[in-house]
Amino acid sequence: MNLVTTSPLSIVIPIFNEVDNIALLTKKIHESLEGYNYQIIYVDDFSFDGTRKAIKNMKDDRVHLISLKRNYGQSLALAAGIDYAQGDYIITMDGDLQNDPSDIPKMLKYITEKDYDVVTGIREERKDSFVKKIPSKIANSLIRRTAKLDIKDNGCALKIFTKEIAKDLNLYGEMHRFITLLAHFEGARIKQVPVKHHARHAGSSKYGLERVFKVVADIMLLLFIRKYFQRPIHFFGIFGFVLILIGIAINMYLLIVKFGFGEDIGTRPLLTFGMMFILAGIQLFTIGIVMELLIRTYYESQKKRPYRIKSITIADQVQP
Repeated sequence: MNLVTTSPLSIVIPIFNEVDNIALLTKKIHESLEGYNYQIIYVDDFSFDGTRKAIKNMKDDRVHLISLKRNYGQSLALAAGIDYAQGDYIITMDGDLQNDPSDIPKMLKYITEKDYDVVTGIREERKDSFVKKIPSKIANSLIRRTAKLDIKDNGCALKIFTKEIAKDLNLYGEMHRFITLLAHFEGARIKQVPVKHHARHAGSSKYGLERVFKVVADIMLLLFIRKYFQRPIHFFGIFGFVLILIGIAINMYLLIVKFGFGEDIGTRPLLTFGMMFILAGIQLFTIGIVMELLIRTYYESQKKRPYRIKSITIADQVQP
């Protein structure tokens, strides 16, 4: 028996050339969420196969279509759908029928009953090609090791967020792959739930092995932003200081060789390396100072604070 919630749900589905999947996916969502108050938000990322026309022809008042002016990629398509979403709980999923809408009710219980902020799926018996699994394994491993977030399947698109967390995610670039990690950075309580996974119903995958390099680059960017965004001098300054020390040590050694043993050092490559280390260290240190000033300008010009308050409780007052 479904747990019917009076709070509306918004199901955000970014799509690109999924004309053969749309009708069946919509039908499955309606069957799975019978009795729920929900809206389906399809965000068309500039499809050219008739996807938009197929959605418009549905004549379904629960289906909303956002058509983007050009192909922006999945992250910005998700961002557009989340910004538009009106529900108290925002659900994300893929449009290729690999996610199963019948998993949504059991996932929703963890948010409505257990007070989690995010519920993310773990794909059981994943029906993807080896090419798609490689980047996911790399991303999952790197996130567990570097971000200390034990999520077994960051790549599963089927997730449920509270509205407050979803609206604060600030997706850009191709950060949809790490949407759970972004939620973790916002302080979200996250629950993992096993979900079904199906082979693609129709169409072809849009991903290849080039994702491996994008995954690694994006994780490095996220970790830098997470750890050093408010104090870039600690990152660039430390590396710069280390390079300066290495350069000074090399040049001190060469001075000893020159004046202590009378050897010629003018043609030694080591002299060039010593000077390069010192110059590179000074540059990194300078970059750190400049970025520190930019971060201060970023916060002060927009009157932002470098922290977010979850709640305020006054212990000696009775709240109405």
